Amino acid sequence: MALAINLNEEQSRALAEVAVRLNVAQQDLAAAAVRDLLSRPSADFEVAASQVLAKNKELYRRLA
Repeated sequence: MALAINLNEEQSRALAEVAVRLNVAQQDLAAAAVRDLLSRPSADFEVAASQVLAKNKELYRRLA
């Protein structure tokens, strides 16, 4: 899939600087950033998981 994005001047400059520092093409860096974002669990999941772990902390300790 090809995707075109518009960046303002500051964002474009920052992308170019990071790409040079990492010695990768800007397109590859942007694609990696999108893949990373999509592979992360949602914030709702993180909150729910933390609540369940905190709620059942004593139970998990006893079962260990």
